[in-house]
Amino acid sequence: MPIELLSPAGNIEKLKVAVDYGADACYMGLKDFSLRANAGNFGEKEIEEVKRIKEESGKKLYCAMNIVFKESEIEKLYSMKDEIASWPFDAFIISDIGLVDFFKRYMPEKDLHLSTQASCINSSAVKAYKDMGFRRVILGREASLDDIKRIKDKVPEMELEAFVHGAMCMAYSGRCILSAYLTGRSANQGDCAHTCRWNYKAYGYAIEEEERKGSFMPIEEGDNYTAILSSKDLCMIDHVNELKEAGLDSLKIEGRMKSVYYVAVATRAYRKAIDNDPDLEKYKKDLFNVSHREFTTGFFFSNNPSDIKSGVSRPTSYGYERAYQFLGTVKESLGTGRYVIDVKNQIRKGDDLEFIAPDVPLLSDKDFRLYDESGAELEKIDHGKYVELETALPLKKGYILRKENEEKIVN
Repeated sequence: MPIELLSPAGNIEKLKVAVDYGADACYMGLKDFSLRANAGNFGEKEIEEVKRIKEESGKKLYCAMNIVFKESEIEKLYSMKDEIASWPFDAFIISDIGLVDFFKRYMPEKDLHLSTQASCINSSAVKAYKDMGFRRVILGREASLDDIKRIKDKVPEMELEAFVHGAMCMAYSGRCILSAYLTGRSANQGDCAHTCRWNYKAYGYAIEEEERKGSFMPIEEGDNYTAILSSKDLCMIDHVNELKEAGLDSLKIEGRMKSVYYVAVATRAYRKAIDNDPDLEKYKKDLFNVSHREFTTGFFFSNNPSDIKSGVSRPTSYGYERAYQFLGTVKESLGTGRYVIDVKNQIRKGDDLEFIAPDVPLLSDKDFRLYDESGAELEKIDHGKYVELETALPLKKGYILRKENEEKIVN
């Protein structure tokens, strides 16, 4: 069976982009019970559109229901069983074993995928979950390629999935209370504030967070603000064949809270890598230009935690590398060299615009023109405003617009 490319869908727009840019399947969350509570997620207003996308694309959809359930939330889950069953999901991603009985009783036809939050990284645990009725295990990020191969050899009938790109966590497979301690927002309840990635400044034996001046925590460190707990970002684009050979059934891209542009670029690059596209290098280049922290191969080749942690000696300006600014997408063609644009960031006449698409590495144009609804030419257009862009380039619906950032590092 061909290996699956699984992309994040934090909302309808990202779902459409993931499908268009090459995902075989997408994972998403409902308004309740998702570990990415701030991703937008999906409610009953979106159900018909999700059904349409699934029917037209034929792609699989997995629902992330992976919070650690409190007693009141279990009661709410049972009260919503009919609503949950009405969604066109192929599988549910869970970490709380208390949900197994719920799905066996009310949705026995749906597959169960064990969340990475369960920290499953050995064959004995995989066998136990298989006996419970799970179809797939999303391995903890701590599993190496050698671990994966040995697990697959011992439990060949179980599907194995692993994160291969995106943010990592300083805690063991996401089991972190730092956010709850500092902000009252629990990572285990889907509301992580990403406190490990904040910028801190050291004062002797205490540290102060950049945005929370006057609030000190005891620690010894050098000068300047630094993201002292922040992990590097995972990137396995150069090792897709090794991931296949290890026995993975699904390669998962992290990022339900990230931008449409990120979803498009990351999905496209891994699609090309899986397909051994001869132009892979052109698409991979964009993967290194999309917003990210320093890349690492995580634990796939090593079990040393220091391999995933960003250094504390980085300069004050260290942060996310962000080579491009996402400007919007082409909504429709007007058939006269003009296109309606869904504008996400300001576009100015004379900008060096670049355009990308699922099978188009790059097109560029500085001679475009902007027009409003009345046909008057514009010097600039801001987010959310109607605009028609005129260009000699052969664009199509869904093409993404961007321009280079003057500042390559963003804190």
